Amino acid sequence: MQVDRSCVASSAWFTWVLLLFSTLSTRATGVGGTHQSIPPSVVKLWASAFGGEMKSISAKYSGSQLLQKKYKEFERAVRVEEIDGLRLVKRLAENMEEMFHKKAQAMKRLVEAAEEAHLQHDEDPNLQYEYFNAVLINEVDDKGNNVELGGEFILQPNDHFNNLSVNLSLSVVQVPTNMYNKDSAIVNGVYWSEALNKVFVDNFERDPSLIWQYFGSAKGFFRQYPGIKWKPDEHGVIAFDCRNRKWYIQAATSPKDVVILVDVSGSMKGLRLTIARQTVSSILDTLGDDDFFNIIAYNEELHYVEPCLNGTLVQADVTNKDHFREHLDKLFAQGIGMLDIALTEAFNLLSDFNQTGRGSECSQAIMLVTDGAVDTYDAIFAKYNWPDRKVRIFPYLIGRESAFADNLKWMACANKGYFTQISTLADVQENVMEYLHVLSRPKVIDQEHDTVWTEAYIDSTMDDGQGPVLMTTVAMPVFSTKNETRNRGILLGVVGTDVPVSELLKTIPKYKLGIHGYAFAITNNGYILTHPDLRPLYGDGKKRRKPNYSSVDLSEVEWEDKDDTLRNAMVNRKTGTFSMEVTKSVDKGKRVLILHNDYYYTDIKGTPFSLGVALSRGHGKFFFRGNVTVEEGLHDLEHPDVALADEWTYCNTDEHPEHRYLSQIEAIKIFLSGHDPNLQCDKGLIQEVLFDAVVTAPLEAYWTSLVLNKSENSDKGVEIAYLGTRTGLSRINLFVVPDELTNQDFLTAEDKEGVFNADHFPLWYKRAAEQVPGTFIYSLPFNSGSENKSVVLASTAIQLLDERKSPIAAAVGIQMKLEFFQRKFWTASRQCAALDGKCSISCDDENINCYLIDNNGFVLVAEDYSLTGTFFGEAEGAVMSKLLQMGSFKRVTLYDYQALCWVYSESSDSGHTLLDPYFAFFSAVKWILTEFVIFLVEFNLYSWWNSDLTSKAQRMGRTMQVPCDTEYPAFVSERTIKENMGNIDCDGCFKSFVIQQIPSSNLFMVVVDNKCDCSMFEPITMDPIEIMYNESLKCERLKMQKDRRRPDTCHPFHPEENSMECGGAVTLTPSLVATLLCIVVVLLTR
Repeated sequence: MQVDRSCVASSAWFTWVLLLFSTLSTRATGVGGTHQSIPPSVVKLWASAFGGEMKSISAKYSGSQLLQKKYKEFERAVRVEEIDGLRLVKRLAENMEEMFHKKAQAMKRLVEAAEEAHLQHDEDPNLQYEYFNAVLINEVDDKGNNVELGGEFILQPNDHFNNLSVNLSLSVVQVPTNMYNKDSAIVNGVYWSEALNKVFVDNFERDPSLIWQYFGSAKGFFRQYPGIKWKPDEHGVIAFDCRNRKWYIQAATSPKDVVILVDVSGSMKGLRLTIARQTVSSILDTLGDDDFFNIIAYNEELHYVEPCLNGTLVQADVTNKDHFREHLDKLFAQGIGMLDIALTEAFNLLSDFNQTGRGSECSQAIMLVTDGAVDTYDAIFAKYNWPDRKVRIFPYLIGRESAFADNLKWMACANKGYFTQISTLADVQENVMEYLHVLSRPKVIDQEHDTVWTEAYIDSTMDDGQGPVLMTTVAMPVFSTKNETRNRGILLGVVGTDVPVSELLKTIPKYKLGIHGYAFAITNNGYILTHPDLRPLYGDGKKRRKPNYSSVDLSEVEWEDKDDTLRNAMVNRKTGTFSMEVTKSVDKGKRVLILHNDYYYTDIKGTPFSLGVALSRGHGKFFFRGNVTVEEGLHDLEHPDVALADEWTYCNTDEHPEHRYLSQIEAIKIFLSGHDPNLQCDKGLIQEVLFDAVVTAPLEAYWTSLVLNKSENSDKGVEIAYLGTRTGLSRINLFVVPDELTNQDFLTAEDKEGVFNADHFPLWYKRAAEQVPGTFIYSLPFNSGSENKSVVLASTAIQLLDERKSPIAAAVGIQMKLEFFQRKFWTASRQCAALDGKCSISCDDENINCYLIDNNGFVLVAEDYSLTGTFFGEAEGAVMSKLLQMGSFKRVTLYDYQALCWVYSESSDSGHTLLDPYFAFFSAVKWILTEFVIFLVEFNLYSWWNSDLTSKAQRMGRTMQVPCDTEYPAFVSERTIKENMGNIDCDGCFKSFVIQQIPSSNLFMVVVDNKCDCSMFEPITMDPIEIMYNESLKCERLKMQKDRRRPDTCHPFHPEENSMECGGAVTLTPSLVATLLCIVVVLLTR
């Protein structure tokens, strides 16, 4: 045989080069290392085998190919439309405006009835009247007789009020524990306000979607409809006082700029300083998001309580008020009080800040908290405040001494303010409230019934089973219209009704917003009213509200808008569009979707709110209309495996009582029959859901045939097949009996991210929509529990058309046991292409670790079962670091501005001690004893006892969660890189690995050589890191004021106002028992 020498030479040369290259590559640590102890071809074989089998199983049991075929058959019968976002948001705003207007009209009827009833009523100081007291109804004494103000009050459970027992015919009256419920003023007010009962009932009949309606009286009582029994807390106390609720204060007064001056001279030591702190804290309680404030302590010098905010005012949001409360505890008394310096600073501060245009630009006030004033300081008032008297003065005289009362009262009367004396902690709240009635006078005299809307807040009484409900309140003030009291500007109270935020969401057709689209609304201050990323609660089990949940700014959830372009346009009530790329975290913040959103926004007229709609580009900008006959649609809609989204409104079954027990499918049948003209339904949505019912109907028979074929799924590895469509229709088929399901929560209300919700599509639907068409996305639910409870979900999206602009018609998937899934993986990884059957490598080898991870880096399969569900970087930090360096994965930084961080509180000073319920009883007893000897040791006795308790608190310490900002990473694979390999230098030992994508999936097989000790590489975790701000940056953040829009109305003063009603010294002498009760109430409610 002849051999070509040139070929031999070439072969030898090639072999030598290959050996040289291989030798060099073993030392390489770069991306391009080619000498591998792990053959990539073998890993590719394993990946292909596993991917092929899993796609076959997933497609077969989900019926994805059948469903795709059925939608194709209807392709010519559908019409694809691009969503006009601007037109959509305008129509939604009009719907919300109509809904809000109905609530406001109901309040207007209450106002008119209340003012007419008061006009016809003549005050009778001796009036005796039995009313239904909310606490005492249905209570009996030892003899079985109804207690006074109790009486028999019929209560029945009502599903509209969350199955609470209520009386739909009558209201009840609640009186705060620290007030006498038979006081003449209260009895007279309760008597004439009985006229509201008829209006309450009439309002509810006109608009059955109304929930609580109420009248909060300026005298302190609270009339609530429907009637419900109130229960005291474990201390026998009901601390609720309607007059310090935001809806009351906001409706009663106009926005205000306030400077609080606190005397910290030596005479304020002990109890006086404690009362002063509580007084300031109570003043802060009365300030809302439209108000601005600062606190200045003074003796012979001025001390801004927050030195960073010297010379400015800040918005009275929850965060700022809490920040100042913390600083109040650091005040201590010494030196001489120089009130003239403090007043001059306060006037200059108000004047300068007003000229910046950043404050309320409405009412202005100086709150003076002191134990005396040696002068009237009329020269200062003449220079800064007269003759216009635009700044009102509200002095609070602390302590029993009345030597300086005349000077302080003169200041109040000369400056349209109000003077009160506060001798005890029990006096604080009632006396602080007086200033609100003074500020309400101009509005009352103007007879301006401004309608106000509050920011979102949580109502625990309306827990819907998913946790407390977010509400907003619409409120209107009620005035005395009697001619003889006109210039006194008497505020009778405020009426209001609660509007669940969920009612807003019902007006939004989720099916037109697409899979990732959503609607959101903000207030005039930029705070979120509703947004799918708002997280007001925290904790496991019984949720608790976050301290600052009601003042989360839009910029804190749409944080990619660094310039606040979207936020500021909405705050300024503009109509327009905006676009940006966003990173949306899903699956409890562990995964990320990178989308490009188009935003459309406009204002909701008649309210301080603006509405926005976000649509994701691509399939999110299109929807389609199908057409089938009503008969065939209803036939397929009534199949037992069909369900409709619980929180979507196909028909409004809440509006009329006779519809409340109807399911959505029952309501659709009645609507289509045309027999009930009162039933309001979304005709477009119903037409589309009928279409989806017809197209998806064949899957029921298909799944049934698989169940009946005993040879199929013999090991019961596949448990559930499911589908969902763009109209909220879902079908579910069980391949095992319900009791044998590994994950019982999937596709139930317990699985909040896995079902259609008012503001989002299921997680498996959203993730499938972002996969390449025809491929499956596999995931391990993070709530799947222990080893015996673990499952894997496989889902795929069904496109209507074979083009980029095609809307997603549906998504289908299966739930399978994790053990079944893992067994398939290990079986595939034992295959090899060797003719002799001897594999060069196997996942069973001791020096090889095999992993199956998803496109976000989470482990689905590993030899160490404890790694299942963990992030791959925690198990193989060196490999994950290399994958990031090579570009196979990329890190995405996310921010959480609603986070809570654990802090250790090492001490608790006297201010906190007095406000802590744990010390309330001891503090109250000490106070009573101190009262007996206060003329001798008013300061020292109290301070000594208080410091004793304080030292105990300092020794205890505790951990607590506080609001903070965090950043954390998420990881996502690079779609274009299907396979990769590399070497890692671990201190001279080279660790090799191969990563190979599993075909038709979001999964990757990673095979790692574990011979090297690579512990010098830190694990890569997804733990959030608190963003720490230095003092300078903290100060800048406090000073920073985002754009906001002031309320449309302002009533700072009125020329007819009678400013001579300016208060007087406290003359009430409460009984010892009543006083003790009051002090416990005040302390326990802080």
